[in-house]
Amino acid sequence: MTAFDQLSSRAHTQPAESALWQPRRRWQRLLDVAAPLLRRPGFVLAAVLIAFTLLAGLMPWLFSGLDPYATAPAAKLLAPGAAHWFGTDELGRDLYTRVLYGSRLSVEAALLAVGLALISGLGLGIVSGFIGGRVDAVIMRFIDVMLALPGLLLALAIVTAIGFGTLPVAIAVGVGIIPGFARTTRAEVLRVKTLPYVEAARLGGASWGRTLLRHVLPNAWGPVAVLATLDFGAAILATAGLSFLGFGAEPPAAEWGTLIANGRQFLITAPWVSLLPGLYVVLVVFSLNHIARTFEELER
Repeated sequence: MTAFDQLSSRAHTQPAESALWQPRRRWQRLLDVAAPLLRRPGFVLAAVLIAFTLLAGLMPWLFSGLDPYATAPAAKLLAPGAAHWFGTDELGRDLYTRVLYGSRLSVEAALLAVGLALISGLGLGIVSGFIGGRVDAVIMRFIDVMLALPGLLLALAIVTAIGFGTLPVAIAVGVGIIPGFARTTRAEVLRVKTLPYVEAARLGGASWGRTLLRHVLPNAWGPVAVLATLDFGAAILATAGLSFLGFGAEPPAAEWGTLIANGRQFLITAPWVSLLPGLYVVLVVFSLNHIARTFEELER
């Protein structure tokens, strides 16, 4: 076999070998990313709790066979025990089951709020940072005005104007957290667009749109994703707070803020009615914050 034939055979076999090794390389990259996370017990516990909460929101019947709306006056205000892990409320409903079923409304509202803020803030930040000039000045002054208003006060004003319910609460909370996404995105776009590879792409003939989508946005996404995780916890607290004040879903719908509010008159005689749902909300928010901080540390 000549040298030319040897080179030709290698050229034909190399793609097949690379195709076989490609899935293994992907798994190896996944393991390289997951290994530092699995060595952190706090992160693992936080991830398990968030996964449990999301799964409970989607399929709560997997974790409780009780009806969250079935009343039992004879079993009202029972203390936590083997039959009722979180006790029962003033109507005899199982609190653990109601917390699980409340995950759907609370998580949906938080996801809608973060999604609205992420899309709007990302768009404003990209336009402001990439175009600059007067456009940047106008958008940033608008963001400054929004930042001057307390987030809860702004959310209360919006939800009072558009009505009560899970969707209005989500919109109100989402509008309140738009400025954080806009400022973070703008700062990252300003940083990335001055890097050498962006200038090289422009000199190579890439259009502004292609440069933005292929080079600027993917490399500016990291801090925005971390902020989304942090604000997801903040959105849960905000939606629970508005539900606590009576702006959320109508009774007898199970929502975390409503569950906490229902136990206010029993804080002395049956403190678990408010304490245990509130403790669960706190653990979920702490878990989300811990996950976001861990990713932020690894990104550095």
